[in-house]
Amino acid sequence: MEFNKQQELVDSSMEKTDPLSISQLKISSSSSPLASKEFSHDAVEGSEGTLGYDSIEGNGHSDSTTFDADLTEYKKKATVIVEEYFSTNDVVSVANELKELGMAEYRYYFVKKLVSMAMDRHDKEKEMAAFLLSTLYADVIDPPEVYRGFNKLVASADDLSVDIPDAVDILAVFVARAIVDDILPPAFLKKQMNLLPENSKGVEVLEKAEKSYLATPLHAEIVEKRWGGTDNWTAEDVKGRINELLKEYVVSGDKKEAFRCIKGLKVPFFHHEIVKRALIMAMERRKAEARLLDLLKEAIEVGLINSTQVTKGFSRIIDSIEDLSLDIPEARRVLQSFISKAASEGWLCASSLKSLSAVPGEKLLENSSACVFKDKTKSIVREYFLSGDTSEVVHFLETELSASSSQLRSIFVKYLITLAMDRKKREKEMACVLISSLDFPPKEVRNGFSMLIESADDTALDNPVVVEDLAMFLARAVVDEVLAPRDLEELLNQTPEPGSAVGEKVIQTAKTLLKAPLFGERILRCWGGGGVIETNSPGSTVCEVKETIQNLLEEYVSGGDLSEACRCVKELGMPFFHHEVVKKSVVRMIEEKENERLWKLLKVCFESGLVTIYQMTEGFKRVNESLEDLSLDVPDAAKKFSSCVERAKLEGFLDESFAFEETHGKKENGSSSSSGCI
Repeated sequence: MEFNKQQELVDSSMEKTDPLSISQLKISSSSSPLASKEFSHDAVEGSEGTLGYDSIEGNGHSDSTTFDADLTEYKKKATVIVEEYFSTNDVVSVANELKELGMAEYRYYFVKKLVSMAMDRHDKEKEMAAFLLSTLYADVIDPPEVYRGFNKLVASADDLSVDIPDAVDILAVFVARAIVDDILPPAFLKKQMNLLPENSKGVEVLEKAEKSYLATPLHAEIVEKRWGGTDNWTAEDVKGRINELLKEYVVSGDKKEAFRCIKGLKVPFFHHEIVKRALIMAMERRKAEARLLDLLKEAIEVGLINSTQVTKGFSRIIDSIEDLSLDIPEARRVLQSFISKAASEGWLCASSLKSLSAVPGEKLLENSSACVFKDKTKSIVREYFLSGDTSEVVHFLETELSASSSQLRSIFVKYLITLAMDRKKREKEMACVLISSLDFPPKEVRNGFSMLIESADDTALDNPVVVEDLAMFLARAVVDEVLAPRDLEELLNQTPEPGSAVGEKVIQTAKTLLKAPLFGERILRCWGGGGVIETNSPGSTVCEVKETIQNLLEEYVSGGDLSEACRCVKELGMPFFHHEVVKKSVVRMIEEKENERLWKLLKVCFESGLVTIYQMTEGFKRVNESLEDLSLDVPDAAKKFSSCVERAKLEGFLDESFAFEETHGKKENGSSSSSGCI
C-alpha cells in the first residue's frame, strides 16, 4: 500500500507540473477526477482516499464531498454490473446499464473493476472481460477511459499480487490482449514504465507483456487464444460479419435475412459501423446504392438502428472524406447526395452533421493525381524513416510539385505526421525536423494540420492518444516557427462542433503545452530533439545542446572563422533553439571586454536569416531574466546589458518594442536561471 501512496503523489505532481503528461486523464470531453488507491477488493476500496484533478477545460469537480459520494455510488453499481455480466454473458445489457448509469468520467473505474474481478476467476471470465472491453471500446467507454483504467491496474499490481499469486502474468496478458485488440496503443508500455518505480510489480507486468507475449512470433494468435476463447467475437470479427452481411444482402436483396443477421450481432451500440460500411459500399458499388440506402432507411423505420447511431455513422464518413476521396474520386459529391436523400426521406437529421464543404478558397485537386501523390508520399516517407536522408525527400518534392501545388504540400504534411504517429519517438522527431527544414509556406502547413484535425475524431477510434500526439506535433510546429501562435486560433475557428470534437481538444492541449514553464525545452525533449538523424541517435538533451553552443562560441572567439561558426549554428538543426546562441553570446559580451567578434556573429546570423527576430528577442529576454544571477559575478551587468540592448536596436536585429526597464528583475516562466543547465 505504501507504494500506491507514493505513486499517487508522483502522478499528482506530474499532472500539475508537466505539460507533457497531459495524457488520457485529460482527453475526454468531461474531465475525470481521479480516485486514489483503488484496489481490486471491496474491503480495501472502502478505505480509499480520493484526489481531485483539475481539468484542462476547467470543469473538474470542486466539491470533494460530492466527488466522494458520486464515485462511491458508481463503484457499487459497477461491481453489480460486472457480477451480472459474468453470470449472464449479456454484452448488450452491460452497454445499456453503463449508459443509463451515466457518469462517463468514472468509466475508467469500470475497466479496472472488470479486469481485477476477472483476474481472480476462471479463464472463461477472463476471456469475457477482454471481449467486453473490445466490444464497448470507443462507443460506450471512451478510449481515454480505457487507457486510464489500465494505467490504474498496472499501478496497483503490487496490491493485486497480495491476493492473486500470478497477478503479474494475468495482468500482462490483459495488457497484451488490449494492444492486440487495438484498444491500447503500443506506446502504453514504455510510457507507463517510465512512470513506475523500477522494482514495482507494475514494471514486471509491462516487461512481461512486451517480452513474453508481444515480442513472440504469431503473438496475436497466441494472446487471443491464451484463455481458450469463447463463443464471443472480437471487435474485428464483428466488423467482418457486418461486411459479410452487407455483401450477401447486395447479392440477394433479402432484407428480412439482413435484419435477422443485424439482430444476431447483438451490438446495437456498434450499429454506426453498419451505417458507415453500408455508405462506403454504396459509394464503391453505385449499382447497389439504392438497395443499401433502402436497407438503412427501413432498419431505422422499424427501430432496428436508432437515430444516434445513424448520425454517428454519417459523421465518421464526413471525418474521413479526404481519405475516401483519394480512393473514391466522387466521394464528397456522392455523400452529399446521400445526406440530402436521407434528410428528405426523414431518416437523418442533416442539421446535426458537420459541414462537407471544402477548405474555403481551395480548389480541389483532380483526385487521380492526388491519389498517386499520396501513394508516392507514403513510400518516400517510409524510406526517409529508414535512411534519414532529407535530400531524397527534397528531390522528390521538387520533382513532383510545382509552385501552384499548395494542396499537395498540405497532403504531404498530413501523411508525414499520420505515418509518424504510428511509429516510435525517433520517427516523430524526424517528421518534425523534416517539416522544419522543408520551408513550406505556413498556410500550407496549417492546412495540413487542418486535415489532420478534421479526421481526429475518426483517428481516435484507433489511436486513444491521438490528442496527445497531434497536440505535440502542433505545439512543436509553433516552437519550430513553422506555424505562428495565431495559426492555432485559425485552426480552432475551422474546427467543427465546438466543445465536442476531438480536434478542438487537440488545439486546446497544444495551447496548454505552449503556456507551460520552459515549454520550448520540454517540447523539444519529448521525442529526443536535435539528434543526428542519420546516426539513428535518439536525440541530444538540452544540456548537451547548450554545451555544444558554448563550445562553438569559445572556438569562434578564440580566433575561429565566422563562416565556420555560422555553419556550426546551422548544423545544430534546431532553429527554434537559436535564442540560446543569442543568450550565450550576450552573456559573454557582459562578462568580457572583447565583444566585437560576437556582435559580428549575431549580425551575420540575423542578416542571413539564420537567427530570426523572434529568436533574437527571446535570447535578449532570457539574458534579462538572469541578470540577477549575472550581477553576482559582474556588478555592472545591468548597465552593460542596457548598452547591448541599445546597440542591438541600432544594428537593427532587436525589436524596438523590447524594453529592458520593463522586464528587468522579473523571473518569468521559462527563465534560464531555472533550467538547471545554464
